[in-house]
Amino acid sequence: MLNPSVLALGKKRSTIREIFEYGNRRAAQVGRENIFDFSIGNPNVPPPQAVQDALLDILHAQQPTAVHGYTSAQGAPANRKAIADNLNARFGTHYSADQLYLTVGAAASVSICFKALTATPEDEFIVFAPYFPEYLVFIEHGAGAKCVVVPPQISDFQIDFAALEARFSPHTKGVVINSPNNPCGVVYSVETLSRLAQMLTQKSEEYGHPIYLISDEPYREIVYDGQPVPFAAQTYPHTLVCYSYSKSLSLPGERIGYVLVPDVAEFSDLYAAVCGAGRVLGYVNAPSLFQQVAARCAGCTADLSIYAENRRLLYDGLTSMGYACVKPDGAFYLFPRTLEPNDYAFCERAKKYDLLLVPGTDFGAPGHMRISYCVQTETIQRALPLFQKLAEEYR
Repeated sequence: MLNPSVLALGKKRSTIREIFEYGNRRAAQVGRENIFDFSIGNPNVPPPQAVQDALLDILHAQQPTAVHGYTSAQGAPANRKAIADNLNARFGTHYSADQLYLTVGAAASVSICFKALTATPEDEFIVFAPYFPEYLVFIEHGAGAKCVVVPPQISDFQIDFAALEARFSPHTKGVVINSPNNPCGVVYSVETLSRLAQMLTQKSEEYGHPIYLISDEPYREIVYDGQPVPFAAQTYPHTLVCYSYSKSLSLPGERIGYVLVPDVAEFSDLYAAVCGAGRVLGYVNAPSLFQQVAARCAGCTADLSIYAENRRLLYDGLTSMGYACVKPDGAFYLFPRTLEPNDYAFCERAKKYDLLLVPGTDFGAPGHMRISYCVQTETIQRALPLFQKLAEEYR
């Protein structure tokens, strides 16, 4: 007998991956240039020059065993210190190397946090729609806990606090935020985070145990028009920060990130639980070479000008055609409303024009579609007339 739940996951990939694979098959038929694939968040700008410089220096200057060998499970101390120093310089904090656990990307970071905090099958984690679909997998299949969803506040995609209040229970172990958000690109305001912190503090006191804030931040550096991104850990002390260099350094395939563990009363046990969760989930250590790259390039960011131009073209173009959309402050996604309530039917109809879009239902927000604009600017320019034709069909 096989594990039925993981068998089902293996037989049906995420909708994003299914659409991406459909695009590959379709490209083999009509040519890649004729497919307008907005399905997957795969950075299309090159890494900063500092990444290549660091790679070459590390490979040429160090012994292979130092570059490719095992490190401590939580990451080499020097690498963790460099990342902590960078955070302290940016945010005026006082983190130490021993508060960091380096991971195989942000997916590993959030999975580790869910596993570390789950004590019983009744434990619950609250997520806000629209949310990254894999949260459900990480919480329910990976940690064996329950995922509780707060419906979207579609006017601005900030938090619906009345809906959140109704979903707290004595079993609540954590609340997950993702800002800038995948899929809508919205950044939580200072007011939103402050109100959330007040509610978490109140509920922690009411239930007699800390409720942790899990802040998933892979898009922290990808913002536009000078939009500030409040650092959640400065607002609420029981915050576990999950980060990845996949987006900021355009290194999604290298799988390097971290968990930042807060210096709270239970720090020793909390950090040990994070390390233990890493063992259970099979993470021996984060990639040795890219630990060093991340440490050297922690203060760098890929060129965001292409994303900014793509956002302008796509947002201005679609809204002028009648598509309703909350303007994204960050990340590289647009999340417009579909032109009919059935977002699956709309996205299927879009395939007629080889427009590959992801239904919002998969993110907990029916009636929307996610458009990933980390593509060539020319792709957007050529796609806009097709979006126009699609809109005209609905008129």
